[in-house]
Amino acid sequence: MALFDLPLDELRDYRSASAEPEDFDAFWAKTLQEAREHELDARFDPIETALKTVKIYDVTFAGFGGHPIKGWLTVPAWANSPLPTVVEFVGYGGGRGLPHTHLLWASAGFAHFVMDTRGQGSAWGGGGETPDPVGSGPAFPGYMTRGVDAPENYYYRRVFTDAVRAVEAARSHPLVDAARVAALGGSQGGGITIAVGGLVPDLAAIVPDVPFLCDFPRSTTITDRSPYREIGNYLKTHRGHTADILRTLSYFDGVHFAARGRAPALFSVGLEDQTCPPSSVFAAFNAWAHDDKQIEVYDFNDHEGGGPYQEAAQLRWLPSHL
Repeated sequence: MALFDLPLDELRDYRSASAEPEDFDAFWAKTLQEAREHELDARFDPIETALKTVKIYDVTFAGFGGHPIKGWLTVPAWANSPLPTVVEFVGYGGGRGLPHTHLLWASAGFAHFVMDTRGQGSAWGGGGETPDPVGSGPAFPGYMTRGVDAPENYYYRRVFTDAVRAVEAARSHPLVDAARVAALGGSQGGGITIAVGGLVPDLAAIVPDVPFLCDFPRSTTITDRSPYREIGNYLKTHRGHTADILRTLSYFDGVHFAARGRAPALFSVGLEDQTCPPSSVFAAFNAWAHDDKQIEVYDFNDHEGGGPYQEAAQLRWLPSHL
């Protein structure tokens, strides 16, 4: 697919037309307050593996509604004092997978916490282990329209809350330096990273790659590729509800979380990305409130973005911020 979105010079100035709800901050303050009424109860159970250079813990903590959320914590085997830490969120349909697939950051001397995504983990990778016990009204297959009738019911309200609690869980471990924690993820994980960056005020850095869940008004109309297309297919059946659905989605739009970002940020974008259109990524990047921000641009890449080249860029950039 050749370039299909705005030219790069226009992308660098692009601003989203997504309307921020007047009660955006109140909605999220109440959501997180209700989540914190449940004990975090973070448990880190060491597991035996054939790996010699790392130690791995099977994690369980209380997320939205007190529901148990799984994760992995991986640390260098030599670690005996608090480390800079990366909290990672995974892409759409994936789960935490198998522990030996998460070795990059521990190999670089970081503690690495990866959160399982509730209800997902059966589309690719090594699977997930976290159910979503909350149902929803009629929805199009996938996750994008589950509970989309109201912000209080929407699926990503639970996921974003889980993610904030994941940071809190990671910080509770003695080998994690709570003052040096970064959030990181690609695609859906990148969108979750941006949300966490807007909801957790004292992160050291965020690193969203080709982020999803940004600039819903444009993304749902410029691409016909899933997962954004799930919303279009829902509205194709539920005629006349576009304004209501966009209102719900506005509480979860990365553009509005970005406006509250207080940490240095390293973004990435693929200019041929039909899954997360470049303009949606730049909408969040341009809205990111912290002055220390940069974006890696991959001119001829689709949703794979920079891949290993972006990992190398992260390994160069992140240590100076942690």
